[in-house]
Amino acid sequence: MRYAFALTRDRDEARDLFQETVVRAMSATEIPVPEPAFRAWLFKIVRNLWIDRTRTHARRSHLNERFAGSHGPEAGEATTERHYEVREAFSCLTIEHQEVLALVDIAGFSYEETGELLSIPKGTVMSRVARARQAMFQLLSSEAVVPLSRQRGRCER
Repeated sequence: MRYAFALTRDRDEARDLFQETVVRAMSATEIPVPEPAFRAWLFKIVRNLWIDRTRTHARRSHLNERFAGSHGPEAGEATTERHYEVREAFSCLTIEHQEVLALVDIAGFSYEETGELLSIPKGTVMSRVARARQAMFQLLSSEAVVPLSRQRGRCER
């Protein structure tokens, strides 16, 4: 608990982090037996969970800042149109790419957790995420965005 508090510097967040660590440790299939290894293992869980939370929080804060500047009806229309374009581009991805992006970028799972959920190696998750992000970038940044919006669901590949 003290380590969780040292990382978060907030008593409530430390309690949540500690509780999540206990849940993660209790659901583990392999637990180190020697006390020093067990203790190090628990500290590693706390640290990894804290890193995941920090990254998720940073991503959400960044997105909130980006969209906070949008005001007025014109901005709302542009945002709504952009959301539609993102959804259309997302639907053009393969199922495998949709799965990893949904788990990593939308749900906030780590690469390891995503690999466990999909029963694939971490490296495969990382590769798929990179390719899916690249495909989304190409669909959204090129001039294909306008035709994509007008095609109503049909994807160009």
